[in-house]
Amino acid sequence: MLMSTSIYKTTAQVTFFSTVEKSLSFFYRIALSRMIGAEGLGIYQIALSVFSVLLTAASSGVPITVSRLITKQNALGNTAGRNAVVTAGIVSTLIFTVPAVALIFGGQKIFGLLFSDERCLAVFLIILPGLIITSIYSVMRGAFWGDKQFMPYSLIELAEDALMVALGCILVAGAAGAADGARRAAMAVFISYIFSFVVSLFWYFKKGGRLVNPKSQLKPLLSSSLPVTAMRTSTSLLNSLVAVLMPFLLVKMCNLTDSEAVSLYGVAAGMAVPILFIPSSLIGSIAVVLAPELSENFYRNRTDMLKADVEKSLKAAILIALVLIPVLFALGESVGNILFSDELSGQIVKNSCFILLPMCLSMITNTILNSMNREKATLIYYFCGAAATLICIAALTPVIGIYSYITGLAASYVITAILNLRLLKKLCPGIKIFGYSLRAAIACAMSCAFGAALTGILENYLTPFPSLVICGAVLAAFIAATFLVFKTYSVEPARNALKNRLKRHKAKLNG
Repeated sequence: MLMSTSIYKTTAQVTFFSTVEKSLSFFYRIALSRMIGAEGLGIYQIALSVFSVLLTAASSGVPITVSRLITKQNALGNTAGRNAVVTAGIVSTLIFTVPAVALIFGGQKIFGLLFSDERCLAVFLIILPGLIITSIYSVMRGAFWGDKQFMPYSLIELAEDALMVALGCILVAGAAGAADGARRAAMAVFISYIFSFVVSLFWYFKKGGRLVNPKSQLKPLLSSSLPVTAMRTSTSLLNSLVAVLMPFLLVKMCNLTDSEAVSLYGVAAGMAVPILFIPSSLIGSIAVVLAPELSENFYRNRTDMLKADVEKSLKAAILIALVLIPVLFALGESVGNILFSDELSGQIVKNSCFILLPMCLSMITNTILNSMNREKATLIYYFCGAAATLICIAALTPVIGIYSYITGLAASYVITAILNLRLLKKLCPGIKIFGYSLRAAIACAMSCAFGAALTGILENYLTPFPSLVICGAVLAAFIAATFLVFKTYSVEPARNALKNRLKRHKAKLNG
């Protein structure tokens, strides 16, 4: 049984807005790298990494849990229960965020010891008040998902990013140096948080939402959200630890200066990795739409529908990864050079693009398992992956330098993907993805070889930008044809949808 047309349509809409949003953020990062340099971007990135730990600890498990619980209450027709879930989410986040913000501002000298560079602390303190309002917004985000109101959620997210980009470019343009530019960029982030907070609350109350006694929903919300929060908090903590540890190891083991180490980390984490994480917007869109659907099928014991949705999700994740790998393998170096004017960023992208497959599988399987009440299992699997990341960084930095960071990420995704798939096969026996994966892998390998050859030829005759455009167009056509030949996707659904639309249009004209 296939997922319904409405799910595909909604996923496409969310993906579109998410892609636009991610594109804005991506090009904004490029603009920042040009305006404040690798050093300023490194300062900004380190401060955001530490802030994300607190944000994740406060609310990361809340949206998906609120979404799942609201789906359950809506299935029961319990409006009061739905409102109690939202209220419980707000109360739980405020319990953490308000004392945390007060304590950090009161003890900022002690907290500042986390940063090797005091300039990072100043940037962090600008964003810190946003912890409270963003945590509340995360609850609203979960309410949107649970009620399947994906369009308002997508529009708010897009508007938030557009505001951040516009304000950031205006404020940073007048910056006096890297540190001042990082502070001004942080101010733009904070203002955008206020916007999404106000608009989401307005929408919630306008649509009949109310704040009620949360007592009945506090326990189920906390028991479900804590494992997810722990995993995502650990992820942010790991990112922050890496942001501090990586420059330190580069200085001690690779004989770099502090400025060189921060700049190198800024290139890897602030330029190359965001390119590698492009599929996350697509996978995230699928996850947002699919999570309530999976939860509903799980609670209603619709085994066949659940199995079909899981299988389709896994195939979508595989297809996204294996289509993008040839693109980044062939064009990654040119993209890095053109976008960031940095040769190393492009080299990292090209050499690390194969991380996309385990990353996509890890992300989608986490969503699926969490929707099936397996949060504790995914938490344990995550810790296994995190341990692998730290071991790789500690052991390999003296050997491969900044690439130890990428290797650590790859090791983490591989481990979690394998463990997640192993559990998923037990929960949903009979899932068939091996044959599909093999066909897609062959198509990917052929596309990588073709793209590399084509790039090598065109670079001998054309300047970088025309070469990139022509190679991109030809490679895209080759990928589409190759993956179609190997039956990794079908044009039939789109063809049928177009036929049906034309029929309806013709009927309207005749009527």
